[in-house]
Amino acid sequence: MAKHIGILTADGDSPGLNAAIRAFGKSAIGHHGYRITGFLDGFHGLQTNTAMEMSAGDFSGILTAGGTTLGTSRLKIDDLEPLIASLEEHELDGLVCFGGKDTQHLAYRLKQAGVNVITLPKSITNHIPKTDRCIGFDSALTVAAESIDRLHTTAHSHHRIIVVEIMGDDAGWLALGAGIAGGADVILIPEIPYHVDSVAETILERSRKGKRFSLVAVAEGAISEEDHQFFLKAREVNQFLRSGSDDYQEVESQLMQLEEDFTGKTIDLAQRLNQATQLDTRITILGFLQRGGAPTATDRLLATTLGTSAALLAADNHWGVMVANQGGEVVPVALEEVIQGEKTVPLDHPWVMSARAVGTNLGD
Repeated sequence: MAKHIGILTADGDSPGLNAAIRAFGKSAIGHHGYRITGFLDGFHGLQTNTAMEMSAGDFSGILTAGGTTLGTSRLKIDDLEPLIASLEEHELDGLVCFGGKDTQHLAYRLKQAGVNVITLPKSITNHIPKTDRCIGFDSALTVAAESIDRLHTTAHSHHRIIVVEIMGDDAGWLALGAGIAGGADVILIPEIPYHVDSVAETILERSRKGKRFSLVAVAEGAISEEDHQFFLKAREVNQFLRSGSDDYQEVESQLMQLEEDFTGKTIDLAQRLNQATQLDTRITILGFLQRGGAPTATDRLLATTLGTSAALLAADNHWGVMVANQGGEVVPVALEEVIQGEKTVPLDHPWVMSARAVGTNLGD
């Protein structure tokens, strides 16, 4: 009897999701003879049993489309029972989830509960561990780099500092890659706490050399060295509280909220640079522009490769894995490994070394 597989897309949207859906669906139906049920709006659709039977026609004409035809959502789920009940009602042999970091964690919980599950990595910030590239990263990188290209024009014309905020709460892949490709003079990423004085001096030195404009690419999660040290000390105090008080959990929660409020303060950075340099400083926040539009050829190729490989893994009953891209090869990685930690930028990564070699200031 043909396998019956459920699919869904979860977390933030990104270019390339439709290409991945298409690849899995066409391969699953046309090559393996599966039945496919799609759950709408991510795990919310699985939770509420909002689903539709999908035919071959549902996977046609969507290769170049941005977003996801299935819809998506961000949803914190504590109780797995409604999800499992939906899977059982449809008598599914397995579930394929296209999504980000939260999707990988929830899929692992479903695996622990006995569900046959396979995931595909989607993230415009490329922060999912155990895969070199995530679906959507190249498209977002292209948009961000082209945006920096365009900002050069107005920065040069008006002799301004332009600070451009790029997505990346916990990992600097997108800001670093776009900054290098776009020729930013300063790149600030979460992995390297920055000194405002160092950034200001780089900008002033450029001005003294007759270069009367500067581009600063900053990741949302970039943090100054003084704020970084503050949180290190605060956590040392909280560790002390942990040994002799029941209040440490509340303190930790407050620290996390405070740190979230501190990071991503691009406006504060721009104001400090303006004060330190006395140069006209403006801000551009790219925001959701980075998620939109058609996927690049690179993302379409990656999505197609991962999608068809997921269909093959399901045929072989190889469950409980994420379909990863490693060294140009497709590799199934156990979800237990995927959920361990974050994939941040190593300080000795070739991109970091290249940025320094061409004279880019990284804030340290």
